[in-house]
Amino acid sequence: MNRLSLNQWTTRRWSVAEAVDGCVRHGLEAIGLWREHVADHGLEATTALVRSAGLRVSSLCRGGFFSGPDWREQNHRAIDEAAVLEAACLVLVPGGLPAGSRDLAGARDQVAGALAELVPYAAERGVRLAVEPLHPMYCADRSVVSTLAQALDLAPPEVGVVVDCFHVWWDPEVFASIARAGSRIASFQVCDFLDPLPSDVLLGRAMMGDGVIDFRPLRAAVEAAGYTGDIEVEIFNADVWAADPDEVVATMKKRYAELVLG
Repeated sequence: MNRLSLNQWTTRRWSVAEAVDGCVRHGLEAIGLWREHVADHGLEATTALVRSAGLRVSSLCRGGFFSGPDWREQNHRAIDEAAVLEAACLVLVPGGLPAGSRDLAGARDQVAGALAELVPYAAERGVRLAVEPLHPMYCADRSVVSTLAQALDLAPPEVGVVVDCFHVWWDPEVFASIARAGSRIASFQVCDFLDPLPSDVLLGRAMMGDGVIDFRPLRAAVEAAGYTGDIEVEIFNADVWAADPDEVVATMKKRYAELVLG
């Protein structure tokens, strides 16, 4: 249980201060932060608050979106923030097709080039970059990288990967890709995959046990590959967001113990 981390988006209406306090009250030792919430609270104030609470920052979300016109400036800023927070990694969502484009291969080449360019900037600041492949249904608008294998192929070896159960559970090559990733696994995230999906598929992430994913084989695979870091629960779900955040965290702990640890 000491590896369980609350990704801040799971309790989206909690501010940074409320989320940090919630983690402490529920006995959690790590938190995954989002840049929007950090900006609202202030970077230095957030850093001081997290450190005084004795929490680890398991990840900072997010950088990436390399098809945007200002991707370089935005990612430099995200790397700088991750350095101050001493986040275990900066999660990079690659981004979809450029506006008006149908050139998928070109978009993937752009991701590869951007990652290679960011590596020295991140290394100078001691920040670990981590590419998150997303489920193929998000290919057009959010991520032209859909599998772990693609992420490993596109990214330089210095760049890690995020194994998010929601996005990779369906992949028939996922276990081989996890084994291949090895020490490049920078983050392991869990939440369930709803069936049927809601009309807004972005909100199809559910509390563990409310969907179709078998978590224990995936956890065993990442641990066999050498991953010993925090395990984040990251949920995008309207019903979860509407519920009492303390009840959400209590349920999260219970389901994590039963379904992820086993």
